[in-house]
Amino acid sequence: MKRVIAAAFVFVLLLCSGVSARAQWDKDVFSFRGRSALAEGRLADAITNFNILAQLDSTDYYTFFFRGIAKYNLGDIRGARKDFDTAVRLNPVFTSGYHYRAITSSRFGNYEDALEDLEKAISLRPGYEGLYFTRGVTYFLARRFDDAVSDFNKYIRKEPKDPSAYLNRGASYLFMGDTLKAIKDYEKAIKLDRFEPEGYIRRARLLFEMGNNDGALKDLNKAVELDSTNTLAHFNRALVNSEMYNFQDALDDLDKVLDKEPGNALTLYNRSLLYARLGNFENALEDMDRVININPRNVLAYFNRASYFVSMGRWADALADYNSCIGLYPDFARAYLNRSFVELQMGMRRASREDYRIAEQKIREFREKSTSDAVSFADTTRKYSSLLALDAEFARSDFDDEMLQYRDVDVKLRPLYKFSLADSRDDTSYALSRGYENPLLSRFLGDLPLPVVLSSEKPSAKPEMSLVETTLYVNMEDSPRRAFLRALSELEHNQYNSALGQYDTALEGEDSSPYGAYYKAFYYMNRAVLRADMIEFIASMESSVQTLTMDEGGHARARVSEQVTRGYDYSEAIADMEAAASTLEGVPYIYFNLGNLYCLSSRLVEAIGSYDKALSIYPYMADAYYNRGLILIYLKDKDKGCIDLSRAGELGIGDAYSIIARYCDQEEVY
Repeated sequence: MKRVIAAAFVFVLLLCSGVSARAQWDKDVFSFRGRSALAEGRLADAITNFNILAQLDSTDYYTFFFRGIAKYNLGDIRGARKDFDTAVRLNPVFTSGYHYRAITSSRFGNYEDALEDLEKAISLRPGYEGLYFTRGVTYFLARRFDDAVSDFNKYIRKEPKDPSAYLNRGASYLFMGDTLKAIKDYEKAIKLDRFEPEGYIRRARLLFEMGNNDGALKDLNKAVELDSTNTLAHFNRALVNSEMYNFQDALDDLDKVLDKEPGNALTLYNRSLLYARLGNFENALEDMDRVININPRNVLAYFNRASYFVSMGRWADALADYNSCIGLYPDFARAYLNRSFVELQMGMRRASREDYRIAEQKIREFREKSTSDAVSFADTTRKYSSLLALDAEFARSDFDDEMLQYRDVDVKLRPLYKFSLADSRDDTSYALSRGYENPLLSRFLGDLPLPVVLSSEKPSAKPEMSLVETTLYVNMEDSPRRAFLRALSELEHNQYNSALGQYDTALEGEDSSPYGAYYKAFYYMNRAVLRADMIEFIASMESSVQTLTMDEGGHARARVSEQVTRGYDYSEAIADMEAAASTLEGVPYIYFNLGNLYCLSSRLVEAIGSYDKALSIYPYMADAYYNRGLILIYLKDKDKGCIDLSRAGELGIGDAYSIIARYCDQEEVY
């Protein structure tokens, strides 16, 4: 699919090179910058320029089309779909718009919508062979393999030297059960490009499934020789080596994958199983703990970890994991059988007999099923300790994309906004920047004798401390603003308690300014942030200490997935932020901070309400979209959450796209 994107994009760039000759100069500049950034892979820069173009002219369909491409390549499929919708609405005969919208629909599994758009695109430009390639991929994903082969045939007649077409047609033949035609297509792809590892990897996987381990290993060795950094080749070679009992070679390959993808749960899972085969249960446990930490609903991870505990004689731990298996999948007969054995070892005879009875009943039900290919966890003949291979149905060329759903993504809220000393005043304004403006906030910053900025990030440059000292202790008289600035100065030296005292002084003092009563809102806001920061500092020290807990059997346990959790009291910080909101309404940063504090206190519905309020005041607040999106996803409202993250990414938060790729555009793994 990426190759379709690249080929179509080159075509559209050529098509559009002469467009907008009569446009205004500034539009041409932003258009050129945006398209150049897109072609060079600077996707965030491209989106920034297309955002400006969309403000200058909301009727130019190419602006939305190009921005959609940038979003797509950042993994924001929902945002891309929205832009492609706009492009075809503005130009109902825009072939490329229908083409790309079909690709986004296909990514979401909406194959009927995708095929409808492709039919429209083909009717507009029947001679454009790239459309048949895309439709072939869509048919393949919709499991209409005959239709997929037909479209790939049409494409190959026009483009007989494109190896990717043979790879895709080969995959279609494979799912139709015609392994001879599949391997013939893979061999054709290799002949067309002997220096591309993917053809060797595909053929190796097919040979492996056919039992030709030596042939598979030879192909994978060639793939690694061509590209030693190809993690997909190393991953598959590990599977083959494991099957050939070359366990150390398999471990070496999995180690290479994890060097580049340390949070790759599927690779961790397989390495854990290999460690267990070699009797290294400590390392096996460590890897499986990480798998469960990444995906706590992985039934087989609990099942296999329980088997490790059984081998180590840790019956209570094994029982807990079998309980988790059955809780996640109540029809898992093998889990009942194994739990029955563990309960017998622990003297729980009645529970053991009951579990054995339930297991036999579920096995009988499974065997009575009429379909011979029924897949069920009641099947006691299956080996649940076998290494897992990648699903061949999703045969993509890039291992990083294929493994995205198994990654461990570090998810954090965007930080609180606060006032900080800076080296200069942030008074630069940019046209069309959609920056937030508030006269009272501007007056407050202007009334301060030192440069101060309001931001969620720490200023990049330090203030001149000699100037700070002279201003605060020589030239400035006592006032709430002086105490406020002294607090900011104390924080430059991490003097938290002294800074807290200065904020207290600022709030207790009287300000002669006619706006002094409103300025208190800013003092409350910063004191709230300081109190929250102090809690986070304490939490960070406590969480770095490895603790041991004792189970009922007296066994000491310390596992990666059992992180130390403790509730912290943010009530004082929340009270200060609420006081700021009641003192001065209409400042979005206060409501954003309040949303964060509510979230940290597990008051998620109230947090969403606060982010809503912030966005109603300042609709371009990217941080609020980002944090609200994370909470909505946590609350299982994925569609709304992903839309918020898409908007955050569009407004400049690049981290949004890694979250989108992890949670929005992949099926959940269980």
